[in-house]
Amino acid sequence: MTIQDTYHFSLIRRALDEIDAADSPLSLEDLAGKMQMSSAHFQRIFSRWVGVSPKRYQQYLQLGHAKTLLRDRFSVLDTAHATGLSGSGRLHDMFIQWEAMSPGVYAAKGEGLTIYQGWFDGPFGEMLAMGTDRGLCGLAFTSECGREAALNDMQSRWPKAHFIQEENRIKAWIDGAIGGTETSVVLIGAPIQIKVWEALLQIPSGHVTSYSEIASAIGAPRAQRAVGTAVGRNPVSWLIPCHRALRKSGDVGGYHWGVPVKRALLAWEGARADERDDVA
Repeated sequence: MTIQDTYHFSLIRRALDEIDAADSPLSLEDLAGKMQMSSAHFQRIFSRWVGVSPKRYQQYLQLGHAKTLLRDRFSVLDTAHATGLSGSGRLHDMFIQWEAMSPGVYAAKGEGLTIYQGWFDGPFGEMLAMGTDRGLCGLAFTSECGREAALNDMQSRWPKAHFIQEENRIKAWIDGAIGGTETSVVLIGAPIQIKVWEALLQIPSGHVTSYSEIASAIGAPRAQRAVGTAVGRNPVSWLIPCHRALRKSGDVGGYHWGVPVKRALLAWEGARADERDDVA
């Protein structure tokens, strides 16, 4: 995946609002007109970012897309390890090498830990990234909540850590994440949170699972509420794909960084998964 800036996602975000407000699917001409662009220019930018036409992408952005995913691309996590989707293997679109810090670091609220932070343009809007010397420990989207709220949210997770604004210390990991090459992630959380995040890492791109499935996978089938909380507290958005957890009803459910971002993530991945299937 390559990006130039956040403009493409900003365009998609505006298009999503127009699609939701329309009584029926919008034609290319109508959608381009609402974006105040020519049809050809809009189609070119849209297809470059999404990989499919605006008409087809609308199918993925529709509110019923989650139900289709649950029907056709549901992941049973008990079998995920057999397909190589485990900690050090190939995880969704990219290679993620991850490790969990000791529970003591979380219990101490990050005391004695230095965390580097910086702002980066990503394929789904501006991102706030945080990392230790070992890898990324935080990734937030700001398009819905803004910079200040995202920064306060992330820093509050490890309030006693020492935060330094230094993009260069984590840029290589962000470049790896965006480019789909190897990147490192460090999980800092309570033991049950780590288990939930590990389970999320087993869901391949273009697929989804349910909160109850995650609860069963971590050996706590009755702990769906705790699982939901842990999913919502995932500190490394996108790389730990909490957006792939849906309600059994087919409802998209909530997303810490905004439901529109979650829908765009699912649509973007769904489009690519279908394209891969068509090629195969």
